[in-house]
Amino acid sequence: MQYEQALEIIKAKQSLGIKPGLSAVEALLKKMGSPQEKLRVIHIAGTNGKGTVANLIASGLSACGLRVGLFTSPWVVDYREQISINGAYISKERLCEYISLYGGESVTEFELLTAVMYKYFYDERVDYAVVECGMGGKLDATNALSHPQLCVITSVSMDHTDFLGKSLCDIASQKAGIIKNGCACVLYPNPACEAVFENRRKETGSRLIKVREQGDFKKNNLAVAGECLAFLGQCAQLEYPALPARQEYLADNMMLDGAHNEDGARALLKALPAGDITAVISMMADKDYDSYLRIIAPRCKSIIATEASNPRALSAQKLARAAAAYCGSVAAQPDPHLALKAARERGGFILVCGSFFLARDLRKDML
Repeated sequence: MQYEQALEIIKAKQSLGIKPGLSAVEALLKKMGSPQEKLRVIHIAGTNGKGTVANLIASGLSACGLRVGLFTSPWVVDYREQISINGAYISKERLCEYISLYGGESVTEFELLTAVMYKYFYDERVDYAVVECGMGGKLDATNALSHPQLCVITSVSMDHTDFLGKSLCDIASQKAGIIKNGCACVLYPNPACEAVFENRRKETGSRLIKVREQGDFKKNNLAVAGECLAFLGQCAQLEYPALPARQEYLADNMMLDGAHNEDGARALLKALPAGDITAVISMMADKDYDSYLRIIAPRCKSIIATEASNPRALSAQKLARAAAAYCGSVAAQPDPHLALKAARERGGFILVCGSFFLARDLRKDML
């Protein structure tokens, strides 16, 4: 099987959409010999910062001389970046091998990728598998394991409300579902919903390791990762990772950011430079896009609303109408490449934001 063929098989499963639940992935993992139960898994859930914290933990453990698997999503630059060991992506050949064996199973794209990840990390005998939840926690495919080595909950805020619930406590309850009987969990400062995690601790007889508020989300993320390493008996100097589409500068006058919720917007706002900003924005229709725009749009001199290449994307016209409530100069251009071209013609600082899918579409154009 060629790599392009493997990607086509994977992409064909996108039509199955998102299916919260564990039965399908558990059945596939059982066929693989239940590799997830033979790994030391550090399982991470949260709304914001979980990819950053996952990278911090993985790099810290790697610096200690350990063999560390890392699973994150979504991808921005290369599909294989979601599965890596000590910074090296899974090879095209190995991915093809697993897809040829299991690509025909009746599972979603994320369920297949999750199962492949657990099998690959087991086959490669990693010391630890650092695994980021895709969405939620309790019903996320990555949660098909009985006892993680350590659980981590990062910042929790409103997101994926169609799947996870309409209140912050509902969402926190889904995240808390990764906490299993008798395990330990490192908890980011989440005062608005901490009671949910306390209740889960009592239900499961688990242990909560609470990180104190550091006054800044980056310092909080570093503190969470540091507590995780300490729990595992490891010590390393942690440096904040420069990740694709996380307040990423691609030139002096260009920033790319995939955050797509209210808390992510607040963090982005603090990072924006002074001066005029033209923003190219796309958001998914199932997001609370108005809350995001209420924070980012007033900071922009002009906005070009567009559509990332994802069937869940909000139409450029509808996004433009929503943005017009907060910015005086708004246009709609459904083609993201043409939207970026128009932003360049306007000059000044260019911000591409609102979606990791948009970041995937435009990052190469911005280099």
